[in-house]
Amino acid sequence: MRRTGAAERGGRCTRRTVLVTAATALLLTACTARAPEPSAAPAPTPTATTTGATPDGTLLVADFGADTVTFVDPGRGPIAAVPVGEAPYGLTVGPDGRAWVATAEGVAVVDTATRDRVGLIPYRTDSGPVTDGEYRGGGMGIALSPDGSRAYVGVNGPGTTGVLEVIDTATRRTTHVVAVGRRPFDVDVARDGSEVYVTGHDSFDVTVVPTGTLRPRRVEVAPYGTEGGLGSWLKPHYAAVRPSDGKLLLPFEGERLAVVDPRTGRATVERMTADTHQHGVAATPDGRLLVVGTGAVDPSDGKGPSLTVRAPDGTERVHPLEGPHEDVAVSRDGRTAYVTGGFTRDGYWNGITVVDLDDGRTRRLAAGARPLGIAVL
Repeated sequence: MRRTGAAERGGRCTRRTVLVTAATALLLTACTARAPEPSAAPAPTPTATTTGATPDGTLLVADFGADTVTFVDPGRGPIAAVPVGEAPYGLTVGPDGRAWVATAEGVAVVDTATRDRVGLIPYRTDSGPVTDGEYRGGGMGIALSPDGSRAYVGVNGPGTTGVLEVIDTATRRTTHVVAVGRRPFDVDVARDGSEVYVTGHDSFDVTVVPTGTLRPRRVEVAPYGTEGGLGSWLKPHYAAVRPSDGKLLLPFEGERLAVVDPRTGRATVERMTADTHQHGVAATPDGRLLVVGTGAVDPSDGKGPSLTVRAPDGTERVHPLEGPHEDVAVSRDGRTAYVTGGFTRDGYWNGITVVDLDDGRTRRLAAGARPLGIAVL
């Protein structure tokens, strides 16, 4: 039951205090427990291969718990894995079928037809030692320009602000480095390619980077405020560009959707209904917004993992999920969602939940090692 008026304001203040306290405790205490793997039939052992074509509709996931990307048949499971570099996070696929993968070592280039890594572009920025885990340095969010001529990767520098590195995809060279917010979880591009949007998780912001001038401007996105700083859970994670008007959609806690006009920096807040900590998002061409819920930070105040499907008119269907998840992609016909079980924190599992968007039925599919980023080929 929803609170309103003064009661709601008091309730949100209580939640903010609880979440900040919980987050601070987690930052001070290392978590070692991990949820059990899904009960599913053993997946076939994938191997890199250069034989045969990769069928349309194959899924490609970034194995954050390994050094590979895994090709996944959405009906059968893993069919091949290709080494790309330590702890791959985000990935994006261009019109030529080449995937660009943000790893701790550099941006890997994968030919998805032959299933080969064909390049590794080191970062120009010093992102610290090559390692794994939630706070590792290196590439996080990544996106391509609409024509595929530029790749934009958000690079995390542990303990400092991040950068956006701009890569010429023809020469595979980094051409520019732009200062952005802390821990750039997500990178998105305007539909016309005129701007790049970098979501700074630890700085409560989106950095808007015009592709013509590359002069960044910061837009604060903090519908709960910035209390708690680095210890707060109430920070932005991923964004989606709304097809109808180019505004940015950033969900928070299954309660609030920040709608940001990147040109003016103004934000409005709309109500959401899942009541769960939220991470990955995807926008469909018909205007639906899909949002991954990872579960309540405080089990006494919030609901479990879910996938929210939000229609353009704001109505929502919330599909419960088993266990935390991280990111989501949608089939080309718009009828099926694929939700990765990798999760940036402990509690991840090695698979994908497949969600039928017509009737809400779900099934689990083994896939990779802590899969985070996902694309449909």
